[in-house]
Amino acid sequence: MQPLCLALLLLLGGCGDKEKVAEVKQAQTSEKKADQFVFYKDISIRPGINFEVVSWGKGVDSVGGYLILLSDSIRNNYKSLSNERKGVITDAWNLDMDNDGNPEIYIELLSKKNVLDLNVYEYSGGSFNKISFPPLSSSMKAHYAGNDKFLIKDGDLYRTFPIVNPKDSTVKAGSLKTIRYRFSGNSFSGSTVEE
Repeated sequence: MQPLCLALLLLLGGCGDKEKVAEVKQAQTSEKKADQFVFYKDISIRPGINFEVVSWGKGVDSVGGYLILLSDSIRNNYKSLSNERKGVITDAWNLDMDNDGNPEIYIELLSKKNVLDLNVYEYSGGSFNKISFPPLSSSMKAHYAGNDKFLIKDGDLYRTFPIVNPKDSTVKAGSLKTIRYRFSGNSFSGSTVEE
């Protein structure tokens, strides 16, 4: 009888170790990896319709990819767009600048140490359409050294940056250049805002 009790105690003790090992393995796999998703933002368009922007990448911060995920629980419609990125995503938002009812998702990227860029997608007709964001003109580039900011005001998109190395004596050093962007016909146009 004693050998049977001893065997039963050893068996019960061994089961406890296996359970502990299984618990440790489960805890290790369920831990979130550090910096697995370096950017995440949930953008609610209206009840039941959300876009989620997720950025990932390992190693160099400025290289990786991003996803735009559409969840339309009203129509049971789920779509995604995947793209590579060169830069660090600093923000994402929705803005329907042309008032056509199709959401435009703006992804702000820090492409260099102090230079911002935008990737823009309009969701229309069941797919994501990339919209080219215009680069600065050559005359603006002459006074541009980064440190720009994008701002939304009264439904319009503005970009401001400090003017540097002005060769024109009428331009004050340290002043800001502001560009107002309009969106129509799936393209942007920019105009300088006079101070």
